[in-house]
Amino acid sequence: MWLFLINLHRIYIVIMPLQEYIISDIKPLSIDDKVSDLQMLFNELTYSHIPIQNNGTYLGCISETDAHCFDGKRTIADCNYAIEGFFVRSHTNWLDVLETFAQNSCNIMPVLSSKNVYLGYYELNDIIGLFNDTPFFSEPGGILIIEKGIQDYSFSEISQIVESNDAKILGAFVSKLESDVVQITLKIGNSGLNDVIQTFRRYSYNIVSGHEEDTYVENLKERSEYLKKYLDI
Repeated sequence: MWLFLINLHRIYIVIMPLQEYIISDIKPLSIDDKVSDLQMLFNELTYSHIPIQNNGTYLGCISETDAHCFDGKRTIADCNYAIEGFFVRSHTNWLDVLETFAQNSCNIMPVLSSKNVYLGYYELNDIIGLFNDTPFFSEPGGILIIEKGIQDYSFSEISQIVESNDAKILGAFVSKLESDVVQITLKIGNSGLNDVIQTFRRYSYNIVSGHEEDTYVENLKERSEYLKKYLDI
């Protein structure tokens, strides 16, 4: 898989062995198996779905919710309309794998080779755990959430604002997109974070959530209290 880290306008490519997370301890059930076998497997496991195959060919997955709605005496083939055909390839990058997990509301993801051979599956917790190895989580810094009109922002401008204050971007992603406003979550090294926040304001970015070093609101509060005391004299 490929992990892209942006730092000082250079792109570093880090290869992470996602294939090492493939688990093969559960074999797909056959479409000729009884629904009761499927239900029993769900009772033994904590997975949201179980893979199904036909003569060694992967067909898709059946969810636990659907499995418990069927008559246990029927075969899985009788319920094949409930099979969901999601999967990822062994070379699929981790962000696309996470997206596929989210799109299918599952915690197990079948993995196929380029020749459609079933290799095993990923567990959701293992893939999420990869975040712990990225600078976004492992390096010290502050989280800053900013927003601006979708036509008015650019990542190059955001990078320039951060780096012009001698700070470093440890990670950035679009965390919300609503109407004509985009919200961006940044992980920034603690150095000069307050200056970064003030610069974003000068560039008309709205600070949705800042760091405890952000003194802007606190200063306004102090000035308001001072003005109130002055008017009360």
